[in-house]
Amino acid sequence: MKESKLIELKNRIEGLTNIVKKLVQEVQTNANIAQGTLTAFQYHIGKDKWEKLIKELKEKEEKILNDKREKSPNFTGPKLEIPEEELPPSQRK
Repeated sequence: MKESKLIELKNRIEGLTNIVKKLVQEVQTNANIAQGTLTAFQYHIGKDKWEKLIKELKEKEEKILNDKREKSPNFTGPKLEIPEEELPPSQRK
């Protein structure tokens, strides 16, 4: 391979690397924004309403998973879970 072609490929790889780094930063920023919004919502509705909402969401998710398992016995899907450490201190059990 010619040296000029190798240099061109190297520059392309460096450019793509920079793009991926910026995309990762944007994803992290979006995750932080989403987490902050969720925390604000949790505080806004209060502990009792939050726990009721989570229970309803878990029940809906379980129903959807059960329906999918009935249609396809080999189906194993994700479960809706919010890790305790991600909840605000006032929302933890």
